[in-house]
Amino acid sequence: MFAVEVYAAVRRFVFIEGNSRREAARVFGLSRETVLKMCRFSLPPGYTRTKPADKPKLGPLLPVIDAILEADRTAPVKQRHSAKRIFERLRDEHGFAGGYTVVKDYVRLCRARGRETFVPLSHPPGHAQVDFGEAVGVIGGVRQKIHFFCMDLPQSDTPFVKAYPRETTEAFLDGHVSAFTFFGGVPQSILYDNTTIAVAKILGDGKRERTRAFTELVSHYLFADRFGRPGKGNDKGKVEGLVGYCRRNFLVPMPRFQSFDGLNAHLEACCRKRWTERLRGHDETIGERLGRDGATLRQLPATPYDACDKRAGRVSSLSLVRYRGTDYSVPTRFGHCEVLVRGYVHEVVISHGAEVIARHPRSYEHEDFIFNPLHYLSLLEQKSNALDQAAPLNGWELPPVFGDLRRLLEARMGKKGKREYVQVLRLLETFPTEEVRAAVSDALQRGVIGFDAIKHLVLCRIERRPPRLNLMAYPYLPRAEVATTSARAYMGLLAGTPS
Repeated sequence: MFAVEVYAAVRRFVFIEGNSRREAARVFGLSRETVLKMCRFSLPPGYTRTKPADKPKLGPLLPVIDAILEADRTAPVKQRHSAKRIFERLRDEHGFAGGYTVVKDYVRLCRARGRETFVPLSHPPGHAQVDFGEAVGVIGGVRQKIHFFCMDLPQSDTPFVKAYPRETTEAFLDGHVSAFTFFGGVPQSILYDNTTIAVAKILGDGKRERTRAFTELVSHYLFADRFGRPGKGNDKGKVEGLVGYCRRNFLVPMPRFQSFDGLNAHLEACCRKRWTERLRGHDETIGERLGRDGATLRQLPATPYDACDKRAGRVSSLSLVRYRGTDYSVPTRFGHCEVLVRGYVHEVVISHGAEVIARHPRSYEHEDFIFNPLHYLSLLEQKSNALDQAAPLNGWELPPVFGDLRRLLEARMGKKGKREYVQVLRLLETFPTEEVRAAVSDALQRGVIGFDAIKHLVLCRIERRPPRLNLMAYPYLPRAEVATTSARAYMGLLAGTPS
C-alpha cells in the first residue's frame, strides 16, 4: 500500500499540472491501474473483505473457544484462561494443528465484543456513596496498612475521607458519624457495595439481610440504604474514583504522623481544599455545587450515634474479657460475670449492667493482653506471695520512692510488709499518683513507714491541713525514748562524775 504522500504527488501531477495518466505511470514507475485508483481516491482506500476469512483448521473448534470464554466469566479473575492456555488445550485435547496467532486473534476479538458498556448517569443532590480504600503510611514511627473510609456526594463531587487502623464495624460506623458532621446533615440515601459489615446475607430475591449494627445506624439517622450488584464496582463509580484519587493525591508522598488524629486532620484539610477546585464539564467549583446538596440533606439528630461494636462477653477466672482476639482486664470482683464489651476505634469499654467497670486503649495486635494493674491489687492484698510474679504489674512504671518503701517495709515486717505495700498501692485506686507519691516521700522523710501514716498524709495533702501523727497507733514503728533531763545529772556531767 502506497503512502498518502505518493497519492498526493500523483494527483497533483495529473489534475493540477495537466499531465496524462500514461505519463504519470511512466514518471512515477506505477502501473496505469494504480494511477487510475489514485485518481479515483484521495486517500489509500485499503483492502476490504467481502466475507470473513476462512479458518479451515480453527473453524470447527470455535464453539469450544466460546464455551471456554463463557465459563471464564464466573471463574476467579486470576484463574481465567489466557490465549496461550486456550491454544494449548486445543492442541492437547482436540488435536488442533494450526498456529497460535490465529487463536490469539480470535480470543482478542471475542473479549473485545464481551466488554461491558455503561450508561452515563446523572446524580440528584442529597445522595451519597460509601466505600473503603487501603494505603500504607507511617503512624507513630511504625509502617503499617491504613484503611480509609470515603463518602462522596456525587452531585457536587464533595469528598470526605477518614483513616483507621482496620476496616472494622466500629470504623464503618464512626466514619458515617464523622461524615455527617462534616457535611452538616444526613444524605437522603447512601449506596454501598455488599460489605459484610452492613450485609449479613444476600437473599435469593436480591434483597439484603442487614447486620444489627448497620440497622441501628440506619434507624438512628433515617437514611435510605441502597446496594450495588455483587462484584460490580461501577455501580458506585463516583466513590470508587474518590478512593483512587485520595490514594494518589492525599496520601502521596507516604503520610507520616504521630497518630491517626494527625493523619485525619490532614485528610480533612485536603477535603476542604478540594472545595475550591472546578472539575471538567462544570462551571461552578465543588464548594459552590455543595450548596445544592446541603439544601437537601436531612437534619442531624440531637445526639450522635454511639459508634461502637457491641458484644456480650464473660469474665474469665483471670479477670480477663476477650474481644476480637485480645484479652482486657477487669476488676477481680467481677470474675465469672457476664459483661457487655463496646469496641470503639481507639478504646474498649466494658460494662456490667449499667456500671462501666473497665476502660482500655484499643489494641489491634493478635492475641495481646491489656492489663490495668489497679484491677488486681485487691486480690494481691490477699495473695501477696504472687506480688513478684504478677503479670499485670510487669512494666508498671511507678516513681522510685515506691521501691524504697517496699524494701523498708519488707525489712521491718517481713511477709506482712508485702501486704502493707499492696495496701499503699491501693491508694492509687482512689487518689492521683502524684499525691500518693508525695505522701510516700513525706513518710520516708518523717520515718513513719506504714500504710496508715501514708494514708493520713495523703488525706492531709488533699484537704490542705497539717498532719498529726500519733505513734501510739503504730506499735510496729521504731520509736525513740527521750528521758527528762535533771539539774543534778547536768552538774554531774560537768564534774565528770557519773549521775
